[in-house]
Amino acid sequence: MALIKSISGIRGTIGGAESEGLNPLSISKFTIAFAEFIKHSTTTNRPLIVIGRDARLSGELVKSIVKGTLLAVGCDIIDIGLATTPTTEMAVTGFNAQGGVILTASHNPKEWNALKLLNNKGEFLSKADGEALLKQAENLEGYVFANINNIGKVISEEDYLDRHIDKILELPQVDVAAIRRKGFSVSFDAINSVGGIALPRLLDRLGVAKIASVHSEPTGNFAHNPEPLPQHLSDLSNLVKEQKSDIGFSVDPDVDRLAIYDENGTPFGEEYTLVAVADYMLNYHGSGNTVSNLSSTRALRIVTEQWHKGHYSAAAVGEVNVVEKMKEVNAIIGGEGNGGIIVPALHYGRDALVGIALFLSFLAKEDCSVSELRKRYPHFEMSKQRIELKGNINFDMLKPELRKLYQSVAPNEIDGIKFDFPDSWLHIRSSNTEPILRIYTEAPTEAEANQLATDAKTKIEALLNS
Repeated sequence: MALIKSISGIRGTIGGAESEGLNPLSISKFTIAFAEFIKHSTTTNRPLIVIGRDARLSGELVKSIVKGTLLAVGCDIIDIGLATTPTTEMAVTGFNAQGGVILTASHNPKEWNALKLLNNKGEFLSKADGEALLKQAENLEGYVFANINNIGKVISEEDYLDRHIDKILELPQVDVAAIRRKGFSVSFDAINSVGGIALPRLLDRLGVAKIASVHSEPTGNFAHNPEPLPQHLSDLSNLVKEQKSDIGFSVDPDVDRLAIYDENGTPFGEEYTLVAVADYMLNYHGSGNTVSNLSSTRALRIVTEQWHKGHYSAAAVGEVNVVEKMKEVNAIIGGEGNGGIIVPALHYGRDALVGIALFLSFLAKEDCSVSELRKRYPHFEMSKQRIELKGNINFDMLKPELRKLYQSVAPNEIDGIKFDFPDSWLHIRSSNTEPILRIYTEAPTEAEANQLATDAKTKIEALLNS
């Protein structure tokens, strides 16, 4: 059993000891701490909290505990039911709520769930706020619950998706008329979660002519590993070819990551989801600033600075860090190379739905195939490897020795350690969501990226064994 507390939320496997997994006791503890944080940060004695969840098997169990606990501490609730993460984020501001809770473990397997916590802006808590909340959770002895006259109530239970889609379609960059004229055929894989509800409604509103799907029933019993990577998406690839679709889309269980497949059933490359949409947005605005995290492709920097004369900035990994940097530099678009797109004109959160709308608008206006569009961009290959951290070993213990791995290059230590070479890079960092060390590399060819990652992994494993 596992319980991971980070800026990405309170994430764990269902069951187990109170301190080792997500169970009624641990869920209640962190929910109480969140409620107290919201009361203090908004100076509201009776906060309004929005709750949404993905379709995973434990969703109803976790939601029942969260709702009951929030009511017991004097919070009112709007329950938007099965909802994407970006829909829940937008609902917080749409309802003028003081906070939100998204029940999803994103790309983690079905035995996982999580409490993703939102402030009154519908954004994830900052590192400082998250640390304060975790400290609060460890100091609840003697906590006093609301009496019968002050317990919370459920204000409403409703669907917010259509209002989310309305806002997407209001963006000037989303060209429904152009999409409708093209008569696109689209296939998608929703990994048996809320994408199966959201994508058909979005695609219909966008005027897509033909829609086909696989794993679209929101049962929560994931048909394959839920991370939208090529090795997990053979069914989507086959569906695109069988249906002769113009494009294929895959989302993760909470619909904040977007992977694209071309008309041949070939991956567009998750790193290039953001690159292509940023290219479209930069062209629309004439120029602008962009942001991605340190583990994202160099192609975004090239497209931003060399093609559009804008400015690119890198942030530490984690959506909250990217958002903070985007606000600092007034970026028109940003995100993460895992297919997460953030469009501030809509909201400051990764949103696969707006990514789909913008990509289809771009494709319609360019009047080309997905494969032709992909050929335009600088070509890089990535290798993503990992090392499990056992016992009490953590990244900080390893950091002094990791700095010495490549002494000819000064490391970037904004987030973990990154070595930038002339034609490649290596990024080593601890995961925000799992007890592992991530080793990401990028180079002009797959062989070069794999070799750089393998070399680093071998050196790190030798260091661990010593």
